[in-house]
Amino acid sequence: MVRYQESLTRLVDTVLSGPGKTTPKLRLAVEARAAALSGRQGSDTAVPDELSGWVEKVARHAYRTTDEDIESLRLAGYSEDQLFELTVAAAIGASLARLECALGTLGDEQRGLQ
Repeated sequence: MVRYQESLTRLVDTVLSGPGKTTPKLRLAVEARAAALSGRQGSDTAVPDELSGWVEKVARHAYRTTDEDIESLRLAGYSEDQLFELTVAAAIGASLARLECALGTLGDEQRGLQ
């Protein structure tokens, strides 16, 4: 894991804090909510009501997302670019939380932290 840490950190920083159509604050909130839904302790934060179902669906059941979900969010005022950014933020939160849980089951040597 250590050999990928720099690239992973750069990816997360770019997605969550880089320029975009949504604010970094919103992307960070979406990431934290998705991470909490996926097992990260102490990371839960509120997201706007109209996004909460989407974030939960992406974090827990991404295969269940539908065109109707997207259309509902577009009608709520989100552009496709904004929805892409928020979806990626949710996916990163969910995947990182799962990675953290998995790595937590390994010893330091197995995680490459010798």
